[in-house]
Amino acid sequence: MLRIAAVLLFGLYFVLSQPLWFTGALLITALTAPFDRRRALLHRYTCVWGGHYALLMPGWDVRVEGREHIAPGGVYVLCSNHQSHVDTLVLFTLFRHFKWVAKTSVFRVPFIGWNMTLNRYVALRRGDTASIAAMLRCCRENLDAGSSVFMFPEGTRSRDGRIQGFKHGAFSLAAEAGAPIVPIVLDGTSAALPKSSWRIGLDRARLPIRVQVLPPVALSDLGAGAGAAELRAEVRARMLAGLAAMRGVTVAEVDGAAGASQKRTDMA
Repeated sequence: MLRIAAVLLFGLYFVLSQPLWFTGALLITALTAPFDRRRALLHRYTCVWGGHYALLMPGWDVRVEGREHIAPGGVYVLCSNHQSHVDTLVLFTLFRHFKWVAKTSVFRVPFIGWNMTLNRYVALRRGDTASIAAMLRCCRENLDAGSSVFMFPEGTRSRDGRIQGFKHGAFSLAAEAGAPIVPIVLDGTSAALPKSSWRIGLDRARLPIRVQVLPPVALSDLGAGAGAAELRAEVRARMLAGLAAMRGVTVAEVDGAAGASQKRTDMA
């Protein structure tokens, strides 16, 4: 009962604090926009805003390993598996500069979505060819300007916590821009807030949530003749191995696309 009460109080804080944090974001934008074109300070503030919810949530034990693989000032395509709505809050605890790629609907969420617009994160309408092309152009512009971009290559949240097939957009982008990909593996968020549900997991007093940043993978690491397809396969293999090691299981047990044709995931 005490934990339920703590979660309810935290939920109240989460809702009531949004306008205050957004007011701070507006102030930072007004003061820094003339000289901070990448919105780096605003993003840093947003990492504190989003990340502190994940760190303060009653019962969550969020731990990040390998943060050093994202060098401050480095420019990467960051790729993570996707398990839950709360993944973004947890991944803000990386405290590194990047631009999210997210569904257009998220940008309409009061305060949090409005702040994403202030940050100039990248909007995407899934399944819309024109939107996909515009998203990739915007991501390339951000990379050229010195901002990393963050994408979920599965395209949507996993229903069972296993890693699904990867769409090719992030890997084509990295190959064309010459940017390394940083694979990131997270686990535990599906138990915190499963897909197709807004019920926060309360069945355990302590819920471990792990984020492991793996070493960057550059196209040049894969040998002559390698392209975006080989980069996608290598990154996915490393992420599968990372998640399997986290759970202490075999790679086959975390592979949600085993036996399925990768062709079905070839839309960005």
